[in-house]
Amino acid sequence: MTPSFRFVFVGKIQRRCVYKPEVVGISSGRFSVPTILNSCSASSIVESGIVSEFNGKKPNTREEFTRLLSAAKEKERQMRVAMKRRSTKPTVSGTAKILNVHRDTLYEWMREFGVEFKDVGRRDLMPVEVMEKPEKFTYLIGEALMGEGSEVAHMDLIIGDKDGPVGRAFANGLSNLSAGHTPLLAVIRPNLPPKPHTLLVPKVTVKDLDQAGKIFGPAQAGVAKAVADAVEEGIIPRDKTEDWVIIASVFVHPEAKDYRRIYQYNYGATKLALKRALTKYPSLDKIMYDKDRAKHPIMGFKVPRLWRPPYLQVAFDIPSLERTKKIIMELPQSDRIILEVGTPLLKRYGTRVIRDLRELARDVFIVADLKTLDVGKVEVDLAFDETADAVVASGLAATATLNKFIYEANRLGIYAVVDMMNVEDPVQKLQSLKSLPNIVILHRAIDVEKRTGKTRWALIKEIRQAFREEKILVAVAGGLTPETAPEALTLGADIIIVGRYITQSKDIERSVREFLKCTSEMKRDIDLLRVHVE
Repeated sequence: MTPSFRFVFVGKIQRRCVYKPEVVGISSGRFSVPTILNSCSASSIVESGIVSEFNGKKPNTREEFTRLLSAAKEKERQMRVAMKRRSTKPTVSGTAKILNVHRDTLYEWMREFGVEFKDVGRRDLMPVEVMEKPEKFTYLIGEALMGEGSEVAHMDLIIGDKDGPVGRAFANGLSNLSAGHTPLLAVIRPNLPPKPHTLLVPKVTVKDLDQAGKIFGPAQAGVAKAVADAVEEGIIPRDKTEDWVIIASVFVHPEAKDYRRIYQYNYGATKLALKRALTKYPSLDKIMYDKDRAKHPIMGFKVPRLWRPPYLQVAFDIPSLERTKKIIMELPQSDRIILEVGTPLLKRYGTRVIRDLRELARDVFIVADLKTLDVGKVEVDLAFDETADAVVASGLAATATLNKFIYEANRLGIYAVVDMMNVEDPVQKLQSLKSLPNIVILHRAIDVEKRTGKTRWALIKEIRQAFREEKILVAVAGGLTPETAPEALTLGADIIIVGRYITQSKDIERSVREFLKCTSEMKRDIDLLRVHVE
């Protein structure tokens, strides 16, 4: 078996690298790559066997050539430094002389091996083993929130090896103090710390002795007892208690008063966070399941995403803010309802109207129907700044405009919608784009609807077939009623867009519920039967 390359430094004055396969240094992390390179001369690198001698012979492999070229460049750089040249940058001619070849030969080798002279650096001198990821250390993360009121506990913790990154952070934290965030060791009582040793770091700035007493008292004891019990109960393996350390970031509210609750909540949060860290909770499946269902308790509202179609989109095309607000107040509560700020409303009041309506619908998905035809990025920014969740461009816009429009929406994290009203071939238009929008609207103009009575819903299937590997929602619009909507949904529509039937109704709630009864899925809210949410 070919021995691995390892290095050790010999002597205090002579800075040379000696090749000793039995010495372990670099791969264990004690020396960094820059340290080695700064300590090794090019000749030492050749002598160590990393590259062959500069004998003018053609290398056999690209890897060998890269290292040979890098060593020669480094030697030329050192020569330039020794000669006090104004520039220490290696040249092709100078490097070729060190390699004992003609400059044209070096150019020929670089072409053959596909290597650019400027791209070869000192890092290429290192053996592959040195470049590999260092030894793995245990590095586990846990989080838990527990309790209520001012005594609520929020625990963030890291658990890992003493000789790994967690251990280094532990030592740095204990030795580098900062005002108001003094770290302290967890103790069950004075002189009795748990194992693994645990470092508490206060999240909230401690400003007086009253706050300090809560940290150095019930919080400290609760965390320490939780660690000890976690070992006893097998959450933390007993054989790791001397190898691991824990860093716990502790939240204690300045207004907290009940020491019993502070202890209990921090004990529970620490124990739960430890269990989650050791079990690598949450799983990716759990995250994917809950990410769009979740509502952050402090933020107080949910940012909706369109992840569970079908949906009913109510289009407010009436140019009256007061009338629009009245309709919103009469809408039934449902996870299936989307609000569209129509073009007439936007033209009359500007994009600021989106923010005005947001005050009445904090948890509802809002679409800004700008029907963008030009300066796509600018109009996306306008809608985004007013808290729109999606923005609409016209499919008649130039392809370059739509590309910029979709790019900007994706960059900002809102939905890009393209309305195919009057576009002759929507599929071809979509195929011309660099990336697809999140939603495509198959929209019949009102005048065309009255004249022909035809729908474009047959295009739903064509779009699905053309982009079967892509995730794209299809919305349909144009004179929909509770009688015609089920057909569109059966053919694969994800969103039905309704305007006049609802906004001009004398009974807004009844009209909306007629559409919500179109499918069994639309009748039910998300997680209607879920018993408990963490």
